[in-house]
Amino acid sequence: MSTDRADRAEDEMLRDFLRGQREAVLAIVEGLGEEAWQRSVVRTGWTPAGMLEHLGGAEWHWFQGVVAGRHPDLPGDRDPDQPPYDPMSVVFTSDASSTEVTTFYRDQCAQSEAVLDTIPLAAPPLGRHGLGGFEPPNVRWVVLHMIEETARHAGHLDLARELLDGEVRLGRR
Repeated sequence: MSTDRADRAEDEMLRDFLRGQREAVLAIVEGLGEEAWQRSVVRTGWTPAGMLEHLGGAEWHWFQGVVAGRHPDLPGDRDPDQPPYDPMSVVFTSDASSTEVTTFYRDQCAQSEAVLDTIPLAAPPLGRHGLGGFEPPNVRWVVLHMIEETARHAGHLDLARELLDGEVRLGRR
């Protein structure tokens, strides 16, 4: 197999792993009661609705903002007079319904896929991350980061689902 073809195969494999993690997240929260979407079962206070909204925001930030270099405001963006975003102090909650949050997440994932359809994984990002002074070296790094981020939060959601209604093993891959 030529190097170029091997690189394309690896890139598609990475994209497939990311799609699989996204599908796991959606499988875990599918059928969760509306009240449970807004209920926290952990000391830090995050809710399933807030976690899914966070994942949608991460999709937007990394793929549309960093990779594609777009700068539109997301609904609910902070006021410029507010202190800088501190990811270590954020509690992920949302007042949006399960339908709204799920639609937002699916839309962001679809837009991320559209970005990845046009920008090679070996390419440098067109935008900036802007937090902590780190900038990803290429789009592949972003995809790997989002696999990690999505898998981490799928685990959180999996545990929350078990605590909320006893359902387990919903996000199989």
